[in-house]
Amino acid sequence: MTFEEIKNDEQQYMMHTYGRFQTALVSGKGAVAKGVDGKEYIDFTSGIGVNSLGYCDDGWVKAVSDQAAAIQHISNLYYSPLQTEVAKKLCELTGFDKVFLCNSGAEANECAIKTARKYSFDKYGQGRQKIITLVNSFHGRTVTTLAATGQDVFHNYFFPFTDGFEFAAANDIDDLKAHIKDDVCAVFVELIQGEGGVMPLDKSYVEAIQTICNEKDILFMVDEVQTGISRTGDFYCYQGYGVKPDVVTSAKGLGGGLPIGACLCSEKLADVMSAGTHGTTFGGNPIACAAAKEVLSRVTTPEFLAEVRAKGEYIRAELEKIGNVKEVRGRGMMIGIVTEKDNAKAVAAQCVENGLLILTAKDLLRLLPPLTITYDEINKGLGILKKVMEA
Repeated sequence: MTFEEIKNDEQQYMMHTYGRFQTALVSGKGAVAKGVDGKEYIDFTSGIGVNSLGYCDDGWVKAVSDQAAAIQHISNLYYSPLQTEVAKKLCELTGFDKVFLCNSGAEANECAIKTARKYSFDKYGQGRQKIITLVNSFHGRTVTTLAATGQDVFHNYFFPFTDGFEFAAANDIDDLKAHIKDDVCAVFVELIQGEGGVMPLDKSYVEAIQTICNEKDILFMVDEVQTGISRTGDFYCYQGYGVKPDVVTSAKGLGGGLPIGACLCSEKLADVMSAGTHGTTFGGNPIACAAAKEVLSRVTTPEFLAEVRAKGEYIRAELEKIGNVKEVRGRGMMIGIVTEKDNAKAVAAQCVENGLLILTAKDLLRLLPPLTITYDEINKGLGILKKVMEA
């Protein structure tokens, strides 16, 4: 099929829920994707932070293929050795006590929300169910995770939204304290607001959140859907902040390209979610777990994490040299670029035409390259970005 044929079929048969770039991708290797017309693209997106090992990594392909040939799905009515291996590895790497495996970041966040409310209900009874999130946050697209998202643009059309959420200003501890009342059971934050424009929280602010939560027996929960799985140069971003949340949610890069999410909780929450209180048909699917097991075996070594940090520093330093760059922010290989001309969306579209895949977030460019991207691929991509930015 040609690109135009694919585009026409998409317009005819699919709900128009996405603003797509003008290319159709059909194959890839490493950080290079290939379009239906044979054109190659350097990928600075990794499928919005999903392809942590890049396209079609040999080890990942073998792990997935071998598992697909063994057994593809068994449901959660039976024990799964791959599930337990992934859960054990996550707990060993983080010090958390229990894991719930699901299919996406939104599902992981739903589990976190339910865990917080049930913990509070079990201990304090009704009336202590409110969760504080931050202005400019993003936690998913279900009715409940949209309600938890602190951006007015998402609070439309789908009324009534789930209630029980309030929004505090990021990096303003006094505003957060003003929201902490007797009906609050949790504070739920992204340490770097990804969809909100790659906005990091201050370390002192995060430490203060943990102190307040510990004092009042309020759960401190961190959404690491985008920042987790070594994206920021630590396995989870909270580790770089020197704090220990009660709950951490994860997805995106965990499966390296297959849908899997995880909600990790501390020892005091280990028995909150019992049989029948939560579940999923596909969560912890054997093939997705085989993919996650391969990813976890690769991205967690000190050498790999050091390389992620080094590549991130290199990219940020090179970006500072490009014209039309006003500000570069982020951590590790999660990078935002504010443009002087306020033309991020136009730049992103032009980059695709010139052979570079890049993201936007609000009014800036966003980079989430595969963690395994080579310096040669980085330089080729930056060369294209420079050409477009300075045109």
